[in-house]
Amino acid sequence: MVKGCGVTLATVHIVEDDELVRDCLSAMAEDAGYTVRAHATAEAFLADTARADPALADAACVVVDVNLPGMDGLDLMGRIAGRDPDLPVIVVSGAAKVAPAVAAMKGGALDFIQKPVTRSAFARSLAEACDRRRSGVAARRDLALLRVRAERLSDREWSVMTLITEGAANHEAAARLGISVRTVENHRARVMDKMGASNLSELIRLALRLEGAPTGGAPAGRDRGDLPRPEGEGETSLGRW
Repeated sequence: MVKGCGVTLATVHIVEDDELVRDCLSAMAEDAGYTVRAHATAEAFLADTARADPALADAACVVVDVNLPGMDGLDLMGRIAGRDPDLPVIVVSGAAKVAPAVAAMKGGALDFIQKPVTRSAFARSLAEACDRRRSGVAARRDLALLRVRAERLSDREWSVMTLITEGAANHEAAARLGISVRTVENHRARVMDKMGASNLSELIRLALRLEGAPTGGAPAGRDRGDLPRPEGEGETSLGRW
């Protein structure tokens, strides 16, 4: 367990070709309570993690030198984002140039630190990366639970949820679906229960989270184009997620 992280995302990966700098960064990270895995090149990092931790599930962050032999640090950032877009990356560089820093930050780096890296600056950056990682993991876990709840809805309940979170009153939803108001009320109560919502505002918030989920994030068996809707109606807001 990492002292500053509070979760078992214990590993800081350090990708640095200079052995002395690599050992120094590793020692500072270990002193801060992290487990360290050091790699001399981007290719070594990709190969090592592909074997030991393909999903990067145990990684707290990756520290990358921008100027690496072979694949450089900026290209490695792109590869890391392709495997785990939420994994924080800290970029270090020995060159006092603005362009690499700008490119790194635009590429999604959490921080850009110029060498020589001080212990205090490195510790702060690692702590921030750990907090970011913990928040990202928690958000993914919450979204996964929300998708599981959504999968429990029947097609009719799904339709009712779509309409009421768009602002339709019970009688309007009943008219659009061709069912009675009492039936809508019954479906609505089951939707609230299955989705774990205590009121309409909370249900709308949960529906918006689903709508904003990345492509491919729809519950199993409910592709975006499969959302039941009244014949002749256009796609609903939830139908786009």
